[in-house]
Amino acid sequence: MGAALILTDPGITHSTLEADLKRVGVHILGATSCEKLVQDVIRLTPEFVVISQAAPSPELFAATALLETLHPVAITVFTEDIQVESIERALSSGIHAWIVHGYSAERLRSVLQLTQVRFRREKQQRGDLADLSSRLAERKLVDRAKGILMSTKGMAEDEAFRTLRDAAMQGKQRVGQVAQRLIDAARSAEAVNRAGQLRMLSQRLVKLHILGVVGIEPESAEALRRASIERLEQNIATLTELLSASTFGELLEAALASWRALKSALAGGARTSSLREIDEAAERLLETAEQLTGVLEAASPMAKMQVVNLAGRQRMLAQRVAKVALLGGLAPDADRAAHTTRLQIAIGAFEDAMAALRRSPLTTSEGRATLRAAHDAWKILCRSAPRAHLAEGRLQIAQASEELLELFDELTESYEHSLKVLVG
Repeated sequence: MGAALILTDPGITHSTLEADLKRVGVHILGATSCEKLVQDVIRLTPEFVVISQAAPSPELFAATALLETLHPVAITVFTEDIQVESIERALSSGIHAWIVHGYSAERLRSVLQLTQVRFRREKQQRGDLADLSSRLAERKLVDRAKGILMSTKGMAEDEAFRTLRDAAMQGKQRVGQVAQRLIDAARSAEAVNRAGQLRMLSQRLVKLHILGVVGIEPESAEALRRASIERLEQNIATLTELLSASTFGELLEAALASWRALKSALAGGARTSSLREIDEAAERLLETAEQLTGVLEAASPMAKMQVVNLAGRQRMLAQRVAKVALLGGLAPDADRAAHTTRLQIAIGAFEDAMAALRRSPLTTSEGRATLRAAHDAWKILCRSAPRAHLAEGRLQIAQASEELLELFDELTESYEHSLKVLVG
């Protein structure tokens, strides 16, 4: 019938029970105690645990309940305890047969067989329940993944499911696994994009402040400034929901603290005297946002997430070039060399990234068209930068930098929702 461990009341011999078990074909692995029951079952892996106790203790119920979680096994208890509460507790703690008033040698084999049948049935039921729960969970994942594809790619529901199914077949995975990967990738891509926007907005806000100071379309600059503040705070709120506080909370809190300092500096209104303080606060926000974005990219489960960060960073660099050019146009002659150096560094970084995006296999034909339009706007921005001391040059800087922002917002979003990024 199989192998068994025996557990009896302390001080009570188990020789009679052992002999009767051997007569019905049970191999005895040895005797155990309540304290060692779990350890011995895991170590010896018996088919049965046969317990003979007049009044099973709470410690026994705790041990059998732990066994049910760690290492389920068929358990028979012979006892004198007739309380209904004990019977209920026995059944809920993983005991399969509760035999009152001892046992009869003649019925021992049938009792053990009953225990074994109940154990197998419970095991099957647990397996069926786990399978059902798994399939329901997988269905929810697939529905969520389909929703992402339908909203970001404009797919019909059946097309979204075919996309998931085809990716699963190619990767020799379950559809649910592909769905989970897509959900994780979409969440990661959104976090990288939104963290990257914090970098851009740090530079844009300084640019818009300068435009207000020098009187270049002041009403438009003020409206864009308010929209930028709202966008920045919305991104921080969304990142707080998206990101694990224990993993990324310190980085996000640093970015939030930097933003509070910049917001405080901006509150003084459009004044030339406050430009240095505002720019220094913006540089701190840029630094903390850059660190957050880099960590999010590195932590992403998708190797292709780099392209989302690269395209998003172009938004910041376009705003940075505009900001530095405008600051240089206002700076005294003695300070212009430092602004020129900052400007050339930002221009070089932007152009390097443009070349990388053109080479990227993730750049579609639509993406290349966006890059061509961005190249045209970029040339205008670069031609206007040396003329930032003139009203006409400032206006062209403002217009070209906003056009670049719009184009790279579009391109970053297309990478964020790319099937190659989301599905692989």
